Amino acid sequence: MKELLRTGNHVRISWLAALLAGENIEAVVLDTHMSFAEGSISAIPRRVMVADEDYEAARRLLAEAGEWDGADLDAPDTLLGGRIMLRQPAEGYRVAVDPVLLAASVPAATTGRLLDAGTGVGAAALCFAYRVPGARVTGLELQPDLARLARGNVAQNGLDDRVSIVEGDILNPPRALAPGDWDHVIANPPYLLAGRAVPPPDAAKAAANVEGEAKLADWIGFALRMAKPKGGVTVIHRADRLDELLSLMHGRAGGIVVFPLWPKAGREPKRVIVRFRPGVKAPMRIAPGLVLHEEDGGYTADALAILRDGAALTL
Repeated sequence: MKELLRTGNHVRISWLAALLAGENIEAVVLDTHMSFAEGSISAIPRRVMVADEDYEAARRLLAEAGEWDGADLDAPDTLLGGRIMLRQPAEGYRVAVDPVLLAASVPAATTGRLLDAGTGVGAAALCFAYRVPGARVTGLELQPDLARLARGNVAQNGLDDRVSIVEGDILNPPRALAPGDWDHVIANPPYLLAGRAVPPPDAAKAAANVEGEAKLADWIGFALRMAKPKGGVTVIHRADRLDELLSLMHGRAGGIVVFPLWPKAGREPKRVIVRFRPGVKAPMRIAPGLVLHEEDGGYTADALAILRDGAALTL
């Protein structure tokens, strides 16, 4: 989970929780017992936490309501328990757990060369390169500012010899990217359909969240062309677009694995990881998936092993 803000004002906390709940964002308040132990409800500021995948929406909602505390967003972030340093824009799209889970789901034994389509600031590419020391990774990014940050992150983490960032468009790929040349292709495409969502005012975040000229069919088509025959493609996407994802693979790929990401046990999944293989006719299967959070909002042991310790995610 991520800390959204700290406050000792219990009235404000109640109001903020109601505001977030109105957008189906669950808030967890920590340190309540400490405040009472000190003899005053406001003696120790309490932390308002939200799930990583809800953080950006919650932050934007509070900013619109004039309740954002203005945390230092320019400081470098870390992934995998501090093993990866990541600098990213102070505003706009910011990395949550999705690229980490995506990178963890790629099988190391069969992946010598990985292509990360829409790499952003390089989170998934760097996480995979850290976990699989022998692999070579290329990240493709459309936005020049993000590509520049990704190159800086590669250098900061000392992975220049194995990770490269290429600026370009999946609709018109650079010549440096040869079709059929990659053991595995991963992608975290924009989740929202254009015309069905209000795009964020920040252009970079809008490009990350809302489909632009490149639609989901373009992302899947690009990944299938780039992967070797019988290689692998893995994407992470919204669970409510799974039917569309599967239809795009019909007759083009097999060995499909659908891996749900359950927010908590007994809850409907918001995200799915889907792996498929071009030129393969094996039947589809649905995996048990991963429960991300305990009832108290903390990560499960299985999720922590991946997000903090860099463990692989077996589909």
